[in-house]
Amino acid sequence: MGWNLPNVTNKKSLETTSDEVSSGDHGEAGASLGLEIGLRLLRTGPAFILLALVVVMAILNEYFLTIRNLQNLCTQTAMVAALALGQLLVIVVRGVDVSVGSVLGLTVVISGLMMDAGYTNGLMHVVVFIAVGALFGAFNGFMIVKGGIPLPLIVTVATLGIGRGMALLLSGGSEHIGMTPVVEFAGNGSIYGIPVPAILVGILTILLAVFTLKTLWGRWIYAVGGNPDIANWLGVPRDRVVMSAYIICGAMAGFAGILYAGRTDAASPLAGAGMELDSVTAVIIGGASLFGGRGNIVNALIGALIIGVIRNGLNLMSVSPFWEAIAIGASILFALELDVLRRYLEEKLRARVARSLR
Repeated sequence: MGWNLPNVTNKKSLETTSDEVSSGDHGEAGASLGLEIGLRLLRTGPAFILLALVVVMAILNEYFLTIRNLQNLCTQTAMVAALALGQLLVIVVRGVDVSVGSVLGLTVVISGLMMDAGYTNGLMHVVVFIAVGALFGAFNGFMIVKGGIPLPLIVTVATLGIGRGMALLLSGGSEHIGMTPVVEFAGNGSIYGIPVPAILVGILTILLAVFTLKTLWGRWIYAVGGNPDIANWLGVPRDRVVMSAYIICGAMAGFAGILYAGRTDAASPLAGAGMELDSVTAVIIGGASLFGGRGNIVNALIGALIIGVIRNGLNLMSVSPFWEAIAIGASILFALELDVLRRYLEEKLRARVARSLR
């Protein structure tokens, strides 16, 4: 006569194993949920950082939230924001354009020379600003795509020098005073108390956000930035996409030149000096990845606002301007570390999803 004890034991073992698997599944699900929440927080991080900065500055200085100061803040930030919008597209396709500051200066000088020559039509000046910037961007893109120089930083450092040298050469190192009324209004006007530069940058932000999120071209730039080889294999016109990103970046530098010339009512060959770093900083603080394939138009604008709030707040508190550079540099390092953390969490989440599909 046999006993069924072994079968009972096996049954209990199976139940125990089933409980352990179930417990493991719940643990995996909980960990995955935690990772997803962490990623969501990181992706919305720039907005939270901006909000926190505004609250802190408002507490530290009673004038920060006054209408006049907010108007100044929006006007001052508009130029960097315009450059950042174009810079984002270039960084998404795994590039960078450090020539935008000198391109801004060159467009301003050409506009000043036109004024000296008696060409005062405002619309003509606007077209020249944008066209010169776009041509310079096209040259950058051509040298990177067709010139056999696959290092955007090196190419644009070279064209930074070319652009600044041309501005100094054409102007003779001197400054022209006086711009057309159209340019002055674009850079220093207001509509119902809202600065025109802020309105124009807001419109451009909406347009670029729609193009990047709702069009085939928008999907292409993220595909090229995410994995250029696969994008090329899938039939994405990689070279044309990269060229278009640099052309738009140059055009945005020309637009920033309009804002600069209108705000200062002058054409200086040194206009835009240092703004190329501000534009890259705004994009990185806004959460874009230097590895390409990731970035958001609205977050680039938020990044520019973060820089503007830091500078404006420290100014109001009469803090030495040298501290501004330290604060912004620390912000860059913080943003880069957040990008590293985001990549780590994404890899962990992908690994957990892969394990759950086995």
